[in-house]
Amino acid sequence: MLKKHSQLFENLLLISDLVIISSSWALSFHIRFHSGLLSVPRGVPDFFAYGLLLIPITIIWAVVFKVFGLYRPKRIGRPLSEVLDIGKACGISMLIFIAVTFFAKHYEYSRLVFVLFTVINIVALSLSRYLFRKALRAMRRRGFNLRHALVVGTGEPARRLIESLEDHPEVGIKVAGVVSPDEGHAGRQVSGVRVAGSVGDLRELLGPMRIDMVFIALGWDQHLKAAETVKCIGDEAVDIKVIPDMAEFMTLRGGVEEFDGMPILNLQNSPLYGWNMVLKRGFDIVLSAAALALFSPLMLAIAVLVKATSSGPVLYRQERMGIGGQPFRMLKFRTMRAGAEDDTGAIWARRGDPRRTVLGRVLRAASLDELPQLINVLMGDMSLVGPRPERAVFIREFRREIPRYMLRHKMKAGITGWAQVNGWRGHTDLTKRIEHDLYYIEHWSLALDMKILFLTLWKGFVNKNAY
Repeated sequence: MLKKHSQLFENLLLISDLVIISSSWALSFHIRFHSGLLSVPRGVPDFFAYGLLLIPITIIWAVVFKVFGLYRPKRIGRPLSEVLDIGKACGISMLIFIAVTFFAKHYEYSRLVFVLFTVINIVALSLSRYLFRKALRAMRRRGFNLRHALVVGTGEPARRLIESLEDHPEVGIKVAGVVSPDEGHAGRQVSGVRVAGSVGDLRELLGPMRIDMVFIALGWDQHLKAAETVKCIGDEAVDIKVIPDMAEFMTLRGGVEEFDGMPILNLQNSPLYGWNMVLKRGFDIVLSAAALALFSPLMLAIAVLVKATSSGPVLYRQERMGIGGQPFRMLKFRTMRAGAEDDTGAIWARRGDPRRTVLGRVLRAASLDELPQLINVLMGDMSLVGPRPERAVFIREFRREIPRYMLRHKMKAGITGWAQVNGWRGHTDLTKRIEHDLYYIEHWSLALDMKILFLTLWKGFVNKNAY
């Protein structure tokens, strides 16, 4: 029955997609030639020539969507990932479609129709999928379209899975029972679910309990039982999913990828790869160059004042640790007397620090001493947004005292950051700053960078902890 339901939903999705794709094509033609919003210098073409293209369009889109797995059941997954898959599938379909129409040299089609169709198509398909999934989730909350599962395991991974499925009834997976990896646990309960038997009883449990899915959620020390579990299931027509007990080892942006058919579990990763790296670097170059042009008169005035009010260089170059633990020379306007650390060694600035110059107190209070770091950003040593860089002499101490401290170097150091806009800057709780830095790396996006820059400007540069 469930397979029939699944096939019904797949067919409904396919029909819905084809209707939306066809409507998007017709709407694009209408906007281009009949809406009056755009000029039509060559006259309005006959829709028949465009209507014929619906044949290759529906074939190409249906095949590509099938290849992308957009008609598979997706009870466990994020809506955003489906939207991204739709965007990718539509992009590839359009490239194939353009290649097909390239050979139709006897007729010149409007490129603007193609652009409008791509945009409207992605938006309409994404919205329809969102509404479709939302309707399914509403049905599942009311007990319809459920799938029944067994959870193999009695430890913490199994408990977390059961509780998560209970907290999210919209996925429509009901845990019918727990299977213990060891004998003698029948009748006990794991997070309110009864232990129905052991791994050896698994095959006999599947039929009578009408099981559709088996989750293997064993502890790290019980991984050998996973092979026994799969062997006991044999050729039964159930879905098998493994929940790896790796949460304690995962740090930043963990996930699963595939290489030559082999699943690879990422325990720790940097968000800066591929297009992410290109986007963040481009963002930094454009904004730092614009900021340097905007603030150059102010920076010139500060440089003159620093030189006129105290002896020593205008700029202070200090070695800091950047991405990957690589050192770089960070630039600041000098705010302390020359040779300030000759007697004390490397120490943090403190309230009422006597080493500061008169002008330095003002510059540090308003964070204007940080402006030369825009040059570091333009050169690629730093980013506009990221964890604030520290000196190596302090880092050796911090990494001994604070777990996971070095993970903040998975991201390029920044002029401002998530910790700073939340008040954790200067001489404040270092553990809280690290927590905020790691949150930033884990959730990094260009939108988060823009939010942090906005909050930096909105809250102002003056801070009570800047001294």
